[in-house]
Amino acid sequence: MFRLLKTAGIYPSLIARACDMTPSRVGEVMSGKRRIEKIDLIERIADGLHIPGRMLGLASRSWELETPVRQPRRRQPEPSTDGRGPNAPIDAELFVSHLRGAMPGHYKAANLLGSRHALDPVTRHVRLLDHLQQIAEGRARDELLAIGARTAEFLGWLNQDLGDFDRALFWSDRAMEWAQEARDDVMAAYVLFRKSNQATAQRNAPKAVSLARAAQRSVGATHRIRALAAQQEAQGHAMMGNPRFAQAKFDEAHEIAAAPDDSHADDALDLAYCTPTYIEMQRANCLIELGDPHTAVGMFEAELRVLPPVYRNDQGVYLSRLARAYAVSGEPEQAVAAADRALSIAVDTESARAMSELSTAGKALQRWSAVPQVATFTHRLALMSSGSPLDR
Repeated sequence: MFRLLKTAGIYPSLIARACDMTPSRVGEVMSGKRRIEKIDLIERIADGLHIPGRMLGLASRSWELETPVRQPRRRQPEPSTDGRGPNAPIDAELFVSHLRGAMPGHYKAANLLGSRHALDPVTRHVRLLDHLQQIAEGRARDELLAIGARTAEFLGWLNQDLGDFDRALFWSDRAMEWAQEARDDVMAAYVLFRKSNQATAQRNAPKAVSLARAAQRSVGATHRIRALAAQQEAQGHAMMGNPRFAQAKFDEAHEIAAAPDDSHADDALDLAYCTPTYIEMQRANCLIELGDPHTAVGMFEAELRVLPPVYRNDQGVYLSRLARAYAVSGEPEQAVAAADRALSIAVDTESARAMSELSTAGKALQRWSAVPQVATFTHRLALMSSGSPLDR
């Protein structure tokens, strides 16, 4: 079907946009390098391209069942002279202003309650932005593109936290496209860092390092973006087993994050988390990978004590990593204590990141399965991972 659409003049980028996929993935499907098998993706394609469900082995789609009702003809209202008649589109300037005011609340909801709480409203905002920027012109379009890049980047992060990497990559690509159209070099640099973070999460160390370096070279890289990109490069080096390079980049990132910065060039972004505490949390996680879990335990414990309470979603991730560090260090009881706290947060926030880290911690605890606390936690984790009901 994708090949037929391309033959008809519909390019992969347009197919990707309709189906919430990345253009590169569409290209891989066309070339036969990738198969589409997940039912949710098949449903997205059916809905995005308006393919009747029966043609793809699906139930009839909701839009197929909508029977148009013939309405009596009405006299069309006279267009208003101020452009604000009944059919006038939403005012782009007002919408941009509203969204700028709403974004801090979305950031806080995701940090405190979990990404699911921000996902639906942010998705609706981005889709409306996409529509408005296609019909807007001049300064109004530039402002829509700028806030659209910021919102699409955040939507990519929400999907990543919830475990949907295909949509995360799609919206990060869209954020980069809009940032470049808007000539927003700061946003473009930040998206490069975020794409490096996605590569790290998918264990693609060379890509993580190269994207992090690109972010640091970027003309729009601010003080905090360089710190974030430097620690991201450090994580890539740690994954490749290069402790000397990893520690050097972590030191550089810590120094940058700790230095005062009054430029305010990136104030529109949610970068309050870029602190020495954040850098040391990432370093501690890499120390487990580099064979020094005892030091990692001390760092996690110290930094968790000063982590602001609003970062509850991240707290679940860091506690999961602390649990793994304790398990690798041979302290199963302490590992379970941290893992239990992490699991309670992960259940509330629905964070796939935290659940993935807890799964890794659970594997590290397997050699202690005879310890009663470990057996109890392992059973609880298995129930939660399978989606079974459990008294919380």
